[in-house]
Formats: sequence, structure tokens, C-alpha cells
Amino acid sequence: MKTRTQALRAGFTLAELMVVIVIIGLLATLVVPNVMSKLFQANITKAKADIVNISSGVEEWAMLNGGTFPESLESLVQKDENGHSILNADVVPKDPWGNPYVYEPPQGGQPFRVISYGRDGSPGGESDDKDLDNVMIRNGEI
Repeated sequence: MKTRTQALRAGFTLAELMVVIVIIGLLATLVVPNVMSKLFQANITKAKADIVNISSGVEEWAMLNGGTFPESLESLVQKDENGHSILNADVVPKDPWGNPYVYEPPQGGQPFRVISYGRDGSPGGESDDKDLDNVMIRNGEI
């Protein structure tokens, strides 16, 4: 049988709980920024990989169609007579932030562009909102 004193000492004191909470808080302040920066970098890497893949699809489409470029990215997911599409997908993928990739066909001697406008989904921006496109990737700017 437990005595009354032993029964009262069975739990944690408020001071002990406060120490544990403070330690958890300190660990969180160290870990969360590192995790968020890795997530940010992962989104950029995913967008770059998608842009390179879509750009390759645009170039393949142009080779298969006598050098003419598609009017839109949807052309890359249309099935041919054998049921295959250039991107091997039913829909054009979205960027890691859930926004559609933007396609600009070549015009005026400029190359075509496949663009992700970043997290904000609008042109311009820095950090997570920075625009990425196939020309920047090819030139090593990002």
C-alpha cells in the first residue's frame, strides 16, 4: 500500500513540466528553420526537374511535328493513335506550389519558355516567389 506522501509524489511537479516545455521549445527553434529551408529547396528542385522534363517534351513535340512548336502544354498530354502521350501523363503537372506552368511559344527569334512563377503564382518575386524557367536553368542562372 502506498502512503499518502508516496501518492502525492507520483506525478510531475509544475517546475519539472515547465523545464520540459522550455527544452522542447528550444529544440523546436533550432529544428523548424532548418526543416523549412530544406522544404523550400526541395520545392525549387522539384520545379526545376518538372521544367526540364516539360521542356524536353516541347522539343520532342517540335521534332515530331516538323519543327513547329505546340500552341500549349496540353498538346504534350494528348494521346496519339497508340494511346501514348509525350509527357506520359493525363494532365500537365502543376508546379510544387499548385500553380500551372506557363508556356510561351518561341517568337521573334526568342526560344520557347516554360515558366513557374513560384509560390505566389505571379511574375517577379524573390525567395520562394522567384520565377524559374527553362532558359534560366539552361544558362545556369538558377
